[in-house]
Amino acid sequence: MYKLTFAVYLILTSVFSSVVFADEAQELAIIQKQWAVANYELEDKAQLDAFTKLSEQSALFVKNYPNSAQTHIWHGIVLASFAGAKGGLGALGLAKEAKASLEQALEIDGTSLGGSAYASLATLYSKVPGWPIGFGDDDKAAKLFKQGLAFNLEGIDTNYLYGEYLYDEGDYKEAKARLLVAQAAGIRETRPKADEYRQQAISQLLVKVEKKLKR
Repeated sequence: MYKLTFAVYLILTSVFSSVVFADEAQELAIIQKQWAVANYELEDKAQLDAFTKLSEQSALFVKNYPNSAQTHIWHGIVLASFAGAKGGLGALGLAKEAKASLEQALEIDGTSLGGSAYASLATLYSKVPGWPIGFGDDDKAAKLFKQGLAFNLEGIDTNYLYGEYLYDEGDYKEAKARLLVAQAAGIRETRPKADEYRQQAISQLLVKVEKKLKR
């Protein structure tokens, strides 16, 4: 019943967002809240359906505010998350669209949302397969993560994502350092649901890091 209600809600907000949420900040908050539900609380077809609707809404967000870096950032985040949920080679097109949107955000204002475009683009480079299948590149990912940290050294998202990357790269000591910073960031009043789930992920990854460090 909850999933049905949420699906209907997504449809309604997708149709009426440009009218009801005429303010950019309000639209951003709605997209962020819907993303948290789609990314963390839904699974399988319900999740894919939610991301389909949300990607349409974030595309409209960009259309309404084409010169705003944060609209491109969040369209990129939605598409990248959609790609992650979809998985497989079929998700590569979404990943490329996300990359283009995040690059556009960097051209407009790389400092927007605490340099979020850098961290999100870095995550794409670290997750997508490399040549000849995709555009993945660990060296570019590392460079982008460091650029993102320069704008938000104590932010929860950039530090967690960089910590996850470092864990995958086998740099457990530095991964722990980044994850502890992310953990100390706490939970933002503006994004409680997303940060609660993020803090859970941080704690779980720290357990894995500790096990690696003790070997």
